[in-house]
Amino acid sequence: MKLIEYDDASPEARAIFDDIMRVRKTDRVNNFWKALANDPATMRRTWQSIQEIMGPGALDPVMKELLYIAVSVTNGCDYCIATHTAAAEKKGMTPEMFTEMMAVVGMANETNRLVTGYRVPVDEELKR
Repeated sequence: MKLIEYDDASPEARAIFDDIMRVRKTDRVNNFWKALANDPATMRRTWQSIQEIMGPGALDPVMKELLYIAVSVTNGCDYCIATHTAAAEKKGMTPEMFTEMMAVVGMANETNRLVTGYRVPVDEELKR
């Protein structure tokens, strides 16, 4: 998929680029958005969703980024790991937070596979 640069973007994609740069207080957009500029409708929908989900809520901003990294590690998305690690660091993630989160990710993946392999039934008192 071709990465669409700002000067080559459609007016709709360019407006989203502008909004991303305004919200993030930067003069550039990353390659994810350049790829999505091939489909401005998906780009707009994704940008709106990310703002809603990653914006203020019950979870603090660093926790949201740590969760995003954890899922990205499990899914093997190197790009998302890189971008959300950088975002988490900007929001205050420490190296200790990262290594502890990675330990949890590793343990969760290991025990998930064991439970799946052994086909362990859910305890009655844990069912909702």
